[in-house]
Amino acid sequence: MWKPTKYLPLSMLLIPFLSLAGWVLWFEPQQLVVREIELELPHLAPAHDGLRIALLSDLHVGTPYRGLSNLNGVVGRVNQAKPDLILFLGDLVIQGIVGGAWVSPEACAVKLSGLRAPLGVYGVMGNHDWWLNAPRVATALEHGGMTLLENSSTRIAVKGSPLWLAGVSDFNEKQDDLDSALRGIPQEQPVILLSHSPDIFPEVPDRISLTVAGHTHGGQVNLPFLGRIWVPSKYKQRYASGHVIEQGRHLFVTVGIGSSILPIRFRVPPEIVILTIRPTLPESRHPRQPW
Repeated sequence: MWKPTKYLPLSMLLIPFLSLAGWVLWFEPQQLVVREIELELPHLAPAHDGLRIALLSDLHVGTPYRGLSNLNGVVGRVNQAKPDLILFLGDLVIQGIVGGAWVSPEACAVKLSGLRAPLGVYGVMGNHDWWLNAPRVATALEHGGMTLLENSSTRIAVKGSPLWLAGVSDFNEKQDDLDSALRGIPQEQPVILLSHSPDIFPEVPDRISLTVAGHTHGGQVNLPFLGRIWVPSKYKQRYASGHVIEQGRHLFVTVGIGSSILPIRFRVPPEIVILTIRPTLPESRHPRQPW
């Protein structure tokens, strides 16, 4: 008859530990999920129904597994999804990540110039871009064909109907100026607001149809039962990821693609988000939840 030993063999203890380490350090950071999400939003016109918007954030090119060759694949996956509009939410570059390799913003921008969308590619810069050199990163991105909205806005036409894109500079670096970003936009016309950090959301007026943000990385680690152990936001898990509705105002936070500080991810896979937006129908009491 089998009798339990007092101590488990060391190899039996190591197997789950090594499996978990492999998942966190190697398998999940290399993944790239294309997440298709449909949102019903206020203030949109019928012409905006079905508009597909790709969200890219926190590329952190130079992160382990996220070099220039991988960026080619990211661009290809975005283009394959056939978005009408592409929004970049900041943090192109890296600083000080374990195992990282420096890649210049100019080299990154050359790869991003391959992004294609009928209504264009727009973006804002993140805190890492400011830490490096904001004018340098801005110049590189603009030379690559991206229109930056740093405390500014622009009007695009969707099937002849106006839709405004406004962007705020990085909230964490205290470069944001929401009033400047919204200045000149007619009160009755719909607006999508780009921000690197979601922490600006409590200040966003309810005239904004949707605020989109990144920065949090979803905490990078989401433990069962305990949740996300660290989220770079003063609101902690409140704006960690996904679709948030507060007082009728809508926020979507993507967990991004690269990593920061440590090249780890657990139950927060890197993602490209494709939002399909629809106007809220009069009979709808609550917008559909993506998950």
